[in-house]
Amino acid sequence: MAPKDTKPTTTDAGIPVASDEHSLSVGPDGPLLLHDHYLIEQMASFNRERIPERQPHAKGGGAFGHFEVTEDLSQYTKAAVFQPGTTTDVLIRFSTVAGERGSPDTWRDPRGFALKFYTSEGNYDMVGNNTPVFFLRDPMKFQHFIRSQKRRADTNLRDHDMQWDFWTLSPESAHQVTWLMGDRGIPKSWRHMNGYSSHTYLWVNAQGDKFWVKYHFKTDQGVDFLTQEDADRLAGEDGDYHTRDLYDAIQRGDHPSWTLHMQIMPFKEAETYRFNPFDLTKVWPHGDYPLIKLGTLTLNRNPTDYHTEIEQAAFEPNNLVPGIGISPDKMLLGRVFAYADAHRHRLGANYKQIPVNRPQSPVHSYSKDGAMRIDNVTDPVYAPNSKGGPSADGGRFPTDSTWQTSGDMVRAAYTLRKDDDDFGQANTLINNVMDEAARDRLVANAVGHIKAGVAEPVLSRVFEYWKNIDQSIGERIEKGVKGD
Repeated sequence: MAPKDTKPTTTDAGIPVASDEHSLSVGPDGPLLLHDHYLIEQMASFNRERIPERQPHAKGGGAFGHFEVTEDLSQYTKAAVFQPGTTTDVLIRFSTVAGERGSPDTWRDPRGFALKFYTSEGNYDMVGNNTPVFFLRDPMKFQHFIRSQKRRADTNLRDHDMQWDFWTLSPESAHQVTWLMGDRGIPKSWRHMNGYSSHTYLWVNAQGDKFWVKYHFKTDQGVDFLTQEDADRLAGEDGDYHTRDLYDAIQRGDHPSWTLHMQIMPFKEAETYRFNPFDLTKVWPHGDYPLIKLGTLTLNRNPTDYHTEIEQAAFEPNNLVPGIGISPDKMLLGRVFAYADAHRHRLGANYKQIPVNRPQSPVHSYSKDGAMRIDNVTDPVYAPNSKGGPSADGGRFPTDSTWQTSGDMVRAAYTLRKDDDDFGQANTLINNVMDEAARDRLVANAVGHIKAGVAEPVLSRVFEYWKNIDQSIGERIEKGVKGD
């Protein structure tokens, strides 16, 4: 008998049930009865517990916290979330890119750094990574890139030959691959890595002045990494190592934090900058656009139900608030469509009504009906109308987060500028950012990855690829793979 103060088990309709253990049957030894609605509910619900996992970024975890603006950058943006002294509730999700939900946290892979700001003007979402660049500059190749990192159709195994085949045929990947094979390819924990918007965004101030910006969330715990050997060991000992680390840190009151710095480029300078500033495979040198502090992100609450609050969380870069807009970054433009479309498929048309995705600001929308609709719809259900329904206010919220463009419709990469090339910034990363020990680890990591299954003709292209990045590093990698 359960104690009298124990809450009674109920059906999903709130009806108390008689047993948590026994189905209804014809006598103790007889057949089960179909009208045992609680048994049917239990089995049917279990069969439907899993929603489709994300295509990329399937394995991850997250937490809640707040972002506090500590500096005054209002001269650059009118966004309420970034006004001096403002504190905004935040959800963050960390993830790996290629692995499935059950994959180890410590695979060598970029880490997702996705944020949802519950602002007074609606949700503002940012889908970044722990690297300031990406493998591609055009969304046409994104699907193919993800497939190259996942499993083969015939063996159902991941294949390093397939990965390097794609990378070496996509030289724009060189900068990100160099990051990936370096120390930051396996962070010590989510708490010990930076987060970046990677993409360039547009900021607009109250006077209508425009600026191009990049976000840099610098970890206050310090950047740290796992060696390949430690990562391989942890993959077997504790596949959820990063998930556990974040949860345990917050649980014991050791709240991780990041300081947000901005890079800000005057609007007109983008037209004549020495390389295309919207190319996702490039960083802006800090000497040209130094970091400017904005505020602090702190995580202080763990989820109580991972499925409800993390797995169903929907981050989408089309969620932009007044004062923030997109840029001509082609990957960002593609993601503005792709992410919301993925959520509609994975979670349903009304995914923004799931509590974790609901804004904390009022919603006055003409969206209606569809599966899992829970918000009441009231007439009028159309616009324009003369019945008192919500009405757009272009005076208060003008369409000003925009930029002018013209030209013929073409299928081409960005127009090349003086310093536009695929290998230069990767070379700078190796020679100006890494020290000798980090370069040694880069070579060792690349050699180990290449030796795990890359064959000709891809292998020869791999050596050429690394020599294009840096002749000496390429020769060392070739020697390490061949065992000369």
